[in-house]
Amino acid sequence: MGKSSEHRAFTRPDETREFPNGKAEILNIGGGAVGRLSFQPGWRWSRDVQPLAKTKSCEAPHFQYHVSGRLAILMDDGKEFIAGPGDVTALPSGHDAWVVGDEPVVVVDWCGASDYGKRA
Repeated sequence: MGKSSEHRAFTRPDETREFPNGKAEILNIGGGAVGRLSFQPGWRWSRDVQPLAKTKSCEAPHFQYHVSGRLAILMDDGKEFIAGPGDVTALPSGHDAWVVGDEPVVVVDWCGASDYGKRA
């Protein structure tokens, strides 16, 4: 983190990456990147992002705050859970995820967002 303060807003991201049923909005701030990831009902990583990433499962680690919606997460080791509004998750690489229900999911991610949704 730098020595001067910074104030940014997701209404003016540095980069927006769109993919089927979702998008990643990236802010570069404080010497790092933070992302707002939005997923529409029906979104699933293994269907909508995997073709871009070209990996078996999501290899991006995440440290994220769940703003809205419910997100099911299946780790490669078989652990499965659902995260919802107000939850914070720390996910190592090796997982799939999908939207549960009819409400869009929005998360703010402090780890892994800089490369999320990029083509391999």
